[in-house]
Amino acid sequence: MPELMVNIDHVATLREARGTHYPDPVYAAGIVEMAGAKGIIIHLREDRRHIKDRDLAILRDVVKTKLNLEMAATPEMTKIAGRTKPDMVTLVPEKRQELTTEGGLDVIRSAAKIEKVIKAAKKHAITVSLFVDPEEPQIKASSNIGADMVEIHTGAYADARTPRIRERELKKVIQAAALGRQLGLGVNAGHGLHYHNVREIAVIPEMHELSIGHSIIARAVFVGLDRAVREMIELIGDR
Repeated sequence: MPELMVNIDHVATLREARGTHYPDPVYAAGIVEMAGAKGIIIHLREDRRHIKDRDLAILRDVVKTKLNLEMAATPEMTKIAGRTKPDMVTLVPEKRQELTTEGGLDVIRSAAKIEKVIKAAKKHAITVSLFVDPEEPQIKASSNIGADMVEIHTGAYADARTPRIRERELKKVIQAAALGRQLGLGVNAGHGLHYHNVREIAVIPEMHELSIGHSIIARAVFVGLDRAVREMIELIGDR
């Protein structure tokens, strides 16, 4: 069964909504780890809309499991990753106007730029994952330019409006995961996964990690963060 990685960006989103110093994502990370998650994910966006440089610096010091930094493939973020040395970076596309990351990287079109970031990260012994759509050409391109892992974008599966579409999108994820493993890549998945759709992704044999944030933080509003994480761990079988 895959391991649970929890994205705590939306704890910072709540903080920034009122411009206060709370709730603190650093405190949230401690609760998430104690509840049994195998790692913490944060996305340091170029506009710093939620996670701040301060958060990254402190989390690097206090996270005891694994710290995965989601970031755009830019010179600024590459320097920050080299300086802070997270355990892992996940390269994602980024648009300033988007509510959340929309779609996977176009690894084929941006191969040279992404490969440069991969090489820079590996000089610091940082594992590199690429956030990609479940498409064979993108998986192959990720392998060709030296990525360690791919995170398969599950948004189309999660947003499917009919059982038929959902089954079709699930099949794409299953095929992409198998190809990734065949090419020697670690295989993760994330985006739009919640308590009612995660199980079908969790049982895919090749899955190593599931990246889940919004649904866990939303659930925590009603039951608390510790219980929300434990419930997700129970669902995916990460024990």
